[in-house]
Amino acid sequence: MPVLLKNATYIDWKTLEFRKENILTGRNEGKLQFIEDNDIPLDDSSLEVLDCTGKYVTKSFAIGHHHAYSALSCGMAAPKKDPVNFVETLNYVWWTLDKCLDREMTEYSALATAISCARAGSTFIIDHHASPNAIKGSLETIAQAFDKVGISHLLCYEASDRDGSEKAFEGLMETESYLKYRQGLVGLHASFTVGKETLKRAALLMIKHDSGAHIHVAEDLHDQDDCIRKYGKRVVERLESYGILSSPKTILAHCLHLNQEEADLVRKSPCWVVQNAESNMNNNVGRFNGRQLGKRIMTGTDGMNSDMFQSTRAAFLSGRGSDTISCLSAYERLRNVNRYLQENKFAGDGEDNLIVINYDAPTEINSSNFAGHFIFGMNSSNVLHVISKGKLIVKDRMILTVDEPEIMKEAKRCASLLWKKMQE
Repeated sequence: MPVLLKNATYIDWKTLEFRKENILTGRNEGKLQFIEDNDIPLDDSSLEVLDCTGKYVTKSFAIGHHHAYSALSCGMAAPKKDPVNFVETLNYVWWTLDKCLDREMTEYSALATAISCARAGSTFIIDHHASPNAIKGSLETIAQAFDKVGISHLLCYEASDRDGSEKAFEGLMETESYLKYRQGLVGLHASFTVGKETLKRAALLMIKHDSGAHIHVAEDLHDQDDCIRKYGKRVVERLESYGILSSPKTILAHCLHLNQEEADLVRKSPCWVVQNAESNMNNNVGRFNGRQLGKRIMTGTDGMNSDMFQSTRAAFLSGRGSDTISCLSAYERLRNVNRYLQENKFAGDGEDNLIVINYDAPTEINSSNFAGHFIFGMNSSNVLHVISKGKLIVKDRMILTVDEPEIMKEAKRCASLLWKKMQE
């Protein structure tokens, strides 16, 4: 059903230009139509008209790095042993959790994540998945769940040797199968869990499918120490030697502990970096510094949440004093996810992905101060309606595409089963 956003204040996401518009979506795939009052087809019974007087309409968001498989973790019991460092956090929390995931848990994690994203104004997720004991078909399971809600996606399975070479190979085969029919990336966990053969195969797979890699890079110093000890080089140098940095589709997540030479390699390459401020703070691994990394920096959540208002604000606040970041550059990093998708011609993030923001500030809002309002004033509760690929998927903050109460009921059941398995 086409949607008309009447009397809207449209904010161009690229220029931040404000203008009054009637916006028609759903008639021309990927495109918007701006129409005059006299041209509104009032006799079209198939047209959904939303009065946006006093409201702001702009392009919806995309998330540069997510872990939908973590959706069922909120509120779970503490691990059997309290982690004392980042590697132990992985071992006792996240690698315990992902080993316990089955197909159904993966599905409901994805459904719950997609609902949260939609309600917070994100219509595209770049996700990084792991379920070592339920690998086969896992990416298609996630894709179908996201499709049901109306969320577009760019998925990968994080191949890793941490559970043995057979699991690593199975992860790459899942990637191979998925990339034959869907857009996606070649996922890898991190250098310290990826051996020579797995990295070589991933690089070849990336070339074969004209794709890019999606990998955690120097999130913790352990990644660098391990790489130097095993291979006599630093993480970015190792990835560069296999051609991982050569693709403009490659995403390097975190990039906290890089030296100048590594930063130069990243900046001169066509690949993209994604910062995950809240996760960095949560894991106490350090602060992101984009000073030497160039302009291809995106914003992600690392599975901490699905709210890009919140994650963008965290990136700004945590970067004060350690990064060249302002309200405007923080907003630009958020929008760089859209630029990454469009420059690489990934489907699903056309101009007909929109959010309607109900935000009544006590101060003036315009092109010059919009970024400041975004960081300090707006939040996801201001998202009233969401349009994905021309289709209305959230209206008056209610999900229209799926039965949310039933999904949440089943998600809670799956979470209970997951938590019990983790304690066994």
